[in-house]
Amino acid sequence: MTFTSYTPRPRAGRREWTALGVLLLPCLLVSMDVSVLYFAVPFLTAELKPSSVQQLWILDVYGFVLAGLLITMGALGDRIGRRKLLLSGALLFGLASGVAAYARSADMLIAARALLGIGGAALMPSTLALIRNLFHDAKQRGTAVAIWSAAVTGGIAIGPVLSGALLEHFWWGSVFLMNAPAMVLLLVCGPLLLPEFKKPAAGRFDLTGSLLSLLAMLPAVYGIKEIARDGLAVLPVLALLTGLLAAAAFVYRQRTARHPMLDLELFRNRGFSVSVLLNLLAMFAIVGCAVFFTQYLQSVRGMSPMEAALWNLLPTLAVGGMAPAATALARRIDRAYVIAMGFAVAAGGFAWLSWLEPGSALWFVLLGSSVYASGLVMVMSLGNEMAIGLAPPERAGSASAVLESGTELGGALGMALLGSIGNAVYRSGIGDALPAGLPPAASGTARETLAGALAVAAELPGRAGDSLLTAARAAFTDGLQTAVLVAAGVMVCAAVLALTLLRGLGAGGVEGETETEAGVEAEESRPDGRCSEDHAPAHSLRRDAEHPLEQLLQQRPLGDRQPAEGFAREAQ
Repeated sequence: MTFTSYTPRPRAGRREWTALGVLLLPCLLVSMDVSVLYFAVPFLTAELKPSSVQQLWILDVYGFVLAGLLITMGALGDRIGRRKLLLSGALLFGLASGVAAYARSADMLIAARALLGIGGAALMPSTLALIRNLFHDAKQRGTAVAIWSAAVTGGIAIGPVLSGALLEHFWWGSVFLMNAPAMVLLLVCGPLLLPEFKKPAAGRFDLTGSLLSLLAMLPAVYGIKEIARDGLAVLPVLALLTGLLAAAAFVYRQRTARHPMLDLELFRNRGFSVSVLLNLLAMFAIVGCAVFFTQYLQSVRGMSPMEAALWNLLPTLAVGGMAPAATALARRIDRAYVIAMGFAVAAGGFAWLSWLEPGSALWFVLLGSSVYASGLVMVMSLGNEMAIGLAPPERAGSASAVLESGTELGGALGMALLGSIGNAVYRSGIGDALPAGLPPAASGTARETLAGALAVAAELPGRAGDSLLTAARAAFTDGLQTAVLVAAGVMVCAAVLALTLLRGLGAGGVEGETETEAGVEAEESRPDGRCSEDHAPAHSLRRDAEHPLEQLLQQRPLGDRQPAEGFAREAQ
């Protein structure tokens, strides 16, 4: 097996776009699994009878493990091969889905969800890194990443709707079994359509760095989510501090290790670092506010979970074309302005929703949600494309993992900070509305959450219950208004950051429209797994014999080939 320099075909053909369709399958399913259990919890609780602690772990362990292993899996894919890691993750994800579907105890389901997290962590960075290897033309790659971004955000919105539909006709395990056919399709089509790519001379895998990254992400995400749920407590604060210390140790390890797991030189690139930060801020707003709107539709407007999920799906469908539109616009003007525009649009949507009242018309909610979602889809699609486009091909796996870790951390921070702000406003507003003589336990329940207040109100007679119900809904809406105003302020700051730090990178955000990778030593195989010596790399699957560059490739020995720019000059 040889390592060769190559000049990839700049334009992707039909086979590359078909391969993108295959890569979207794991994106949809991994993102759907974040939200797919929302409706299934009552059903699996009735059968498995988990304790309150076990129920929380059933919901959260998937996200914890996924976030903790992203950086490790990104680095592992660069070493063992991204296609190999993707297919291994697909196999594990499919098997774990079957175990989860037929779990006979809460502990068994928790273990299966943890395995799903491991599989998901292997799948997500591999998909984005393989897009980097499939699409070398900057325009095509931008479109591909925009489609990938839409699939990820769409999966989160589709998850509750699909699970609700399945639960109306089948048992709770069906929400996991739907993963199996897609994983089988990926395992069959992946070896035929996807290229293999691994970083040559990567050295030994940094096991110490891997453990430190896990110790950094897991406790940090756990601590942030627990603080958002229960407020400041000793264990979550200690977990958060442990995560921060482990993160500092991880950075030190990567700076001093002979073969670091994550090349910190990536962060010296201004475009890459700022893209990760801006994506984090976008996810901060999306996740932090999504929690409020789900509760608003169900507990304030009185919708059923399925009805609320369907209405929540509308803004996602409405903004589906914004990612490609933003990519097209960024080819004509400096993308700093496009990203800043996206944040400004999102700020406008959040500001609009700050006028929301308990009795506001449904169109008012959907319009505001569609506006802010449009802006943030623009931001995230361009941020993803810029980060992946600026990362060298041999580091695409690590770059994808950093990007994914940033979005996971942003979502956790949004849930914690915006959730805490909204809850503080709610508790302040509900305090004076509690009926006199209410037992302390019931009073505490009503103060904690809107759902608790609704439960207490249902037990109170006549006007006392109605009064508490009205006050609780008003207090929750006040909290929502405050949270979206904070989100709007963060979006304005993010727009200023984008203008300040990204301006001047050009319309494409990278050097030129088409990037070549001549001179990059990589082990690139055709889909049949054989090494490319006399052939184009696996992602260059369609050749045009009449193209002047192709004629030169056929006429000259491999060792005499020049970069693409040299071929262009000679062809002329």
